[in-house]
Amino acid sequence: MCASTHWLASATAQSVLERGGNAFDAATAGAFVLHVAEPHLNGPGGDLVAVLATATDPSPLVLAGQGHAPRGATIDHFLAEGLDHVPGTGALAAAVPGAVDSWLWLLAELGTWELADVLAYAIGYAERGVPVVPRLAHVLSTVEDLFRTHWPTSFALWMPGGSVPQPHSTLANPTYARTLRRLSAAATGETRTARIHSARDTWRTGFVAAEVAEFAKVPHRHSSGGDHAGVITTADFTDFTPSLEPAVTAEFRGTTVAKAGLWSQGPVLLQALTVLDHFDDEQIDPSTARGIHTITEVVKLAMADREAYYGHLAPGDAEPVVRRLLSRRYSEERAGLVGEVASTEFRPGDIGIAPYVPTLVARRHADLADGVGEPTVQHTGETRGDTCHIDVVDRWGNIISATPSGGWLQSSPAVPELGFALGTRLQMTWLDPAAPARLAPGRRPRTTLSPTLLLRDGLPVAALGTPGGDQQDQWQLPYLLRTLVFGLDPQEAIDAPTFHTTAVVSSFWPRTWTPGGLVVEERAGAAVVAELAARGHDVTVSGPWSQGRLSVVTRDPGTGVLRAAANPRGAQGYAVGR
Repeated sequence: MCASTHWLASATAQSVLERGGNAFDAATAGAFVLHVAEPHLNGPGGDLVAVLATATDPSPLVLAGQGHAPRGATIDHFLAEGLDHVPGTGALAAAVPGAVDSWLWLLAELGTWELADVLAYAIGYAERGVPVVPRLAHVLSTVEDLFRTHWPTSFALWMPGGSVPQPHSTLANPTYARTLRRLSAAATGETRTARIHSARDTWRTGFVAAEVAEFAKVPHRHSSGGDHAGVITTADFTDFTPSLEPAVTAEFRGTTVAKAGLWSQGPVLLQALTVLDHFDDEQIDPSTARGIHTITEVVKLAMADREAYYGHLAPGDAEPVVRRLLSRRYSEERAGLVGEVASTEFRPGDIGIAPYVPTLVARRHADLADGVGEPTVQHTGETRGDTCHIDVVDRWGNIISATPSGGWLQSSPAVPELGFALGTRLQMTWLDPAAPARLAPGRRPRTTLSPTLLLRDGLPVAALGTPGGDQQDQWQLPYLLRTLVFGLDPQEAIDAPTFHTTAVVSSFWPRTWTPGGLVVEERAGAAVVAELAARGHDVTVSGPWSQGRLSVVTRDPGTGVLRAAANPRGAQGYAVGR
C-alpha cells in the first residue's frame, strides 16, 4: 500500500512494489517524483524526516535527513549582515541539503533496487513534464515579479515561455533530469550498495556541491529586502551524514506513538497525547466545541514547551528533557491548566530547566495561512507552512512514513546547472545564543517535519503524516483521537472536519503568533464555531475542505491485511494498493 500527497508519487511507489521492490525502494522512487510533481512544496535542495521499521526488526527508527547549519552560519555573521532573524528566503537561510543524500543512503542500506531503476521514474517525468496543479500555478504567479526582477535563474527555469504556466498545462525540468542522469551514471562499483554510495559521493563531493557553493556566494535578494550571499561551501556537503536514530515514543490508549526527537517538533504530538489521556472521552471529542477547546488548549501548552526546550541537543542532554516532558506527573500538571475559556498567554512549563521565551510578536489576521498545508507565499517569496508526504508498507511488513520538504522553487534562486533551489530551514533557528533552537554551525535547525509510526504490542500497525508546517502535529492529533478513541476508520478520520491553533510562535519567518487564534473548517458547523468564540477563541472559519493533507497506510500484524487512505482536500492526495 502507498499513500501520498500527489497521485504520481503514489502510483510510482506502487509500481515499484508490484515489480518486486520493497517499501524503501518504493518510498525513494516516490520521493524523487515528488521533487518533480510538487516543486513548490519540496526539492532536492531540501530535507526529510522519516520514521520506519523493517520486517526483521519492528523497533521504530528515525531517518534523520535534516541537514545542519553550514560552517559559516554563525549568529555573529547574520547580525553583521544587519539581520535580527534568519530570512525566510535566500541562500543565506540554507541548511546543508539532506534529502537526496538521505534517500540514497536509505536505498543503499535497506532497499533492494539499483539506483538507475529507482530514478528512472523521476527522470521520465522531469524530461516529459508533469501536470501543473492549480496551487503550483498560483505560487508561481505570486512570485513572478520576484523572479523577473531578482531571481533570473528561477524565472528561466519555471517560466520557460516567459510567463507563468497555466493550471493543467505541462511543465518539464530537463535540467533536473540531467542532474539525476549524472548521479545515475556515477553509480559504479562491484556491488549494488557500493554503486549507490558512489553516487552519494558524487552528490557530496562532486558537481552538485561545487555548483551549489559557486552559485550561493553571489549576493541575491532575500526576504529581508536586502541582498546577501550564502555561506554554504563544498566542505559543508561532506560534513553531512544521514543516520538512523531511535524514535521517541509515548503510549496512548494501548498504542505506541513513535516520533523524531527534540530536533523536530514530533514530541509535541506525544506531549499532547499524554496530557489528553487525563481527560474523559467526551472532553476530547474533536467533533464537538468542548473537544476542540480542550485539544486546542493542550496543543498551546505543548507548543509553548517546544519553543522553551526543543532543539538539537546532544543525546545525553536530550534524553532527560524528553523524559520530564512526557512524565505522568508533568502531563497531569499541564492538564490542570486547561480551563473553560481560551488562554491567550504563552505558558511553557517547569521541568527544572529555565525555559527559553522568545520575543513574542503578534501576527496580523491578513497573515493567517488558510489552505491545504501548502505554502502561503508573499510577494517577496517567503513561505509559511508547506511540504509533502509519502507512506508505504509492503507485503513483508517493511513500513515507512516520510515527510520530504524544503528546497521549494520559491525558497531561493534556482542553481542553473542543477535545476533546483536550496532550502531555507535555518529560518527555524533563533539568533540568540540562549535559545535551545539557536543557530550554530553543525547544529540541525528544529524542523517542523513530523511523520508518525504507530505500534501495538511492539509491532508496527500504521504510518501517517501530513504537510503543514506548524500544523503537522496539530492535524495528526484529531486523526489519532478519532481512530484510537472513537473508532473511525482511517478514511473517515481524514475526511472529518479539522482545525488548528495559530496561538503558537511560527517556525517560519518572521516568527509571529496569534494569541487565542483558532482556524476551523466550515463543516464543523455554526453552533460549534459560536461556542468556541464564546469560550474566548479568536476563530477564523476556513473553507469546508481546507485544513490538512493527511495520508496513512496500515497493516494488521495478525492477518497481514494492508489498508491505505489519502486526503481529498486539494484533489491531489492518492492512496493505492493491492
